Amino acid sequence: MVRLANYMKPYLWPAILSVLFVFLQSLANLYLPTLMSDIVDTGIVKGDMPYIYKMGFLMLLVTLVAGILTVVANYLASKVASGFGRDVRNTMFAHIETFSLKEFDQVGTSSLITRTTNDIAQIEQVYMMILKMMTMAPLMCVGGIIMALSKDAKLSLVLVVSLPLLIVSILILAKKGLPFFKVIQKKMDRLNLILREELTGIRVIRSFNRTNHELKRFDEANKDITQTSIRINQIMSTAMPLMMLIMNLSMVAIVWFGGLRINSGAMQVGDLMAFIQYAMQIMFSILMGVMMFIMIPRAQVSASRVNEVLDIQPDIKDMKSSSLASNANEKQGVTFNDVTFRYPGAETPALSHLSFTARPGETTAIIGGTGAGKSTVLNMILRYFDAVNGRVEVNGVNVKQLPLNKLRQMIGYVPQKAVLFTGSVSDNIRYGNEQATDEEIREAARIAQADDFIREMDEGYDSVIAQGGKNVSGGQKQRLAIARALVRHADVYLLDDSFSALDYQTDARLRAELSQVTKEAALIIVAQRVSTVLHADKIIVLDDGKSVGMGTHDQLMKSCAVYQEIVASQLDKEELA
Repeated sequence: MVRLANYMKPYLWPAILSVLFVFLQSLANLYLPTLMSDIVDTGIVKGDMPYIYKMGFLMLLVTLVAGILTVVANYLASKVASGFGRDVRNTMFAHIETFSLKEFDQVGTSSLITRTTNDIAQIEQVYMMILKMMTMAPLMCVGGIIMALSKDAKLSLVLVVSLPLLIVSILILAKKGLPFFKVIQKKMDRLNLILREELTGIRVIRSFNRTNHELKRFDEANKDITQTSIRINQIMSTAMPLMMLIMNLSMVAIVWFGGLRINSGAMQVGDLMAFIQYAMQIMFSILMGVMMFIMIPRAQVSASRVNEVLDIQPDIKDMKSSSLASNANEKQGVTFNDVTFRYPGAETPALSHLSFTARPGETTAIIGGTGAGKSTVLNMILRYFDAVNGRVEVNGVNVKQLPLNKLRQMIGYVPQKAVLFTGSVSDNIRYGNEQATDEEIREAARIAQADDFIREMDEGYDSVIAQGGKNVSGGQKQRLAIARALVRHADVYLLDDSFSALDYQTDARLRAELSQVTKEAALIIVAQRVSTVLHADKIIVLDDGKSVGMGTHDQLMKSCAVYQEIVASQLDKEELA
């Protein structure tokens, strides 16, 4: 939490003012019992009504000032804590955005969501509590003790017995409850993981009639976290009855011994009333302090989880500036030079000694079986991963020497799983190029064979895409994703199996349009269907991460056995098409 406190620096003055107002509020609260004591001992006992009115008005005034100070202090504390939470969340999100796919796998998406929301909220609440209590609790405790001693030192011996007993009892309970705080955050990760899987995979769950299974899985995780929460609350809930017992016994002792001292003439009634209030203030200040120190370890667990993410250094280092970056403006396509790559923890390479060049104006197709390394090739170009050996070049420059922003500006990418965002159709296409005009958006949609179905939608290009694109078909998703890439006017286009949901006729029309658009750009297509790669200028055949054939369709039919097997397995389909 100490490291995260640096994010409080922009709010230093509001924090100082908040503490100052809490300080003044505490002084006002300490002054009130003394005023009440004076009203009783001087005004009521002597029957001095003007004095009673005067001191009563003063009490109201002090109460009003204390109330105003409380409101302002709470506002400033909330402003500081909320600003702190916002800044940490922004920093966390920006840092996560720099992660490569390896770091996402390392922490887990669900855990990252929990840490960015729930964990930061825990820390935010504790900082707000600290601003409100770190001045009030010690001041009310010390000030209350001083004022109690000033009223009657001998009666204060009751506090000497009750206060240590109160502190020790709560600390014992806190010690038992603290280990559960770390456990509950991990169980929250688990609950979020299951919930995320169920929401994103709802179609698969229903299609396989696994709804009851998933309900049971969620219920088990939910019960698990509920039982832990109940256990924590059982331990913590014991604190309040225990505190009230000790406080009430203390009050009985104070009234008992105070009554004896009043009878002996050593103490006045007003002083006893003030002493009781000071004793209550002292005990409640101890309660506030203990509760604060109970919350701090819980927030410390959350802070450790947040710092753990912030401490992760991405494998992919961004070149903020490079003298070579300017050379990348000349279109030279994509070159793989003896590239080898192995996923973290994998025994065998995903790509082995791969070399090829995809030139501008040419269509380079990559085909192969499942797990052959086709998508990995595109991930290397986008620099989601870095090569273990060899070089990947875009426009003649090693991708490791290009700023990530510039590298990805040169690429129009269509992922294997088409992802759409909540918003209009135009917004989704414009996602590829914020400066795109309406005409450019429509032209990109026309080339992607999406214009016809968009116009048939209720509001055309202004039609709203539901979360995750649930209100459009798989083929429509793919075409919108292709339009989003085309509107970028990129130097390199990467299409990762982006025709799989299209019928053969739409596939053929789309490829014909792409060949016209990409005359000055390198087009790399990953595909499963032979019809998609049939007319490519160059076809690369991958098998277990190795290039086992490279050339045109006719050349590969003569020289590559793996390609011949792929074609033979799809021959009937191609003939029917």
